[in-house]
Amino acid sequence: MAARTHTRPHPVPRGGVDIRLPWWALALPALAFVTLLTLLLNPADTHAVTAEPGITHLIERAQQLIAR
Repeated sequence: MAARTHTRPHPVPRGGVDIRLPWWALALPALAFVTLLTLLLNPADTHAVTAEPGITHLIERAQQLIAR
């Protein structure tokens, strides 16, 4: 008795796997990254960073380099 082969419902694209992500799958991580970067670059708003002067100095230096 011969086994039936399963056919694919859609043809395979030439470039490989066809994966489509919803818009929020890229927007949410990007938004989280920008939010955390904003918190790091503004040490006046982040109270935990002001406790250690070394980290504050490093963040201020990064701000100066980004502002150029």
